[in-house]
Amino acid sequence: MRGHRVTRAALIVAITATALVAPGCALLRAPQPLDTYELSAPDVTNPGGRSRAQILIAEPTALKALDGQNIVVKPSPGTIQFLKGAQWADRLPKIVQARLAETFQKSGKFGGVGKPGEGLAIDYQVIAEIRAFDVRVSGGSRANVEIFVKLLNDRNGVVRASRTFEASSPAGGPANDDFIAALDRAFGEAAGDIVDWTESTI
Repeated sequence: MRGHRVTRAALIVAITATALVAPGCALLRAPQPLDTYELSAPDVTNPGGRSRAQILIAEPTALKALDGQNIVVKPSPGTIQFLKGAQWADRLPKIVQARLAETFQKSGKFGGVGKPGEGLAIDYQVIAEIRAFDVRVSGGSRANVEIFVKLLNDRNGVVRASRTFEASSPAGGPANDDFIAALDRAFGEAAGDIVDWTESTI
């Protein structure tokens, strides 16, 4: 009888354990994959001469909230959230660096354009700081981009000029795709202005 009671107790424990574990299995399901986004490099078509200068595009700096793959949304001034279900394809400064370099290259305005490690004999460095790259949703959703740029003479270490570039674009709707499209437009405007300003400054 004693052995029978032990077996019965074990059966009760097993049934109870199964009941507790089964709901937990639902909690362990793999999360849904995030929508992953990139930026595009705009075409710079403004007329201008061609400089023989070799340009280096350094990786931009940014505060922690912008130095990752999260896409920043600001529901109100001073409040930061991240766009649900979405991410950048890489750290935002790396994407901005790559697309800014591509914009310079597509412009055809310079003797050479590259990133660190690509073996150019550099004349000027484009040193950028990403100060804003977000969608502001209070009072109508708008993408906002602000990039501070310094042109550093690589021959003597002197800053030739510096300027802040700002651009914004309304979001066409509330979906993630709408927000990213607005950010892409705003970045494209800022990137084009940076290229034109660099060409006219050096």
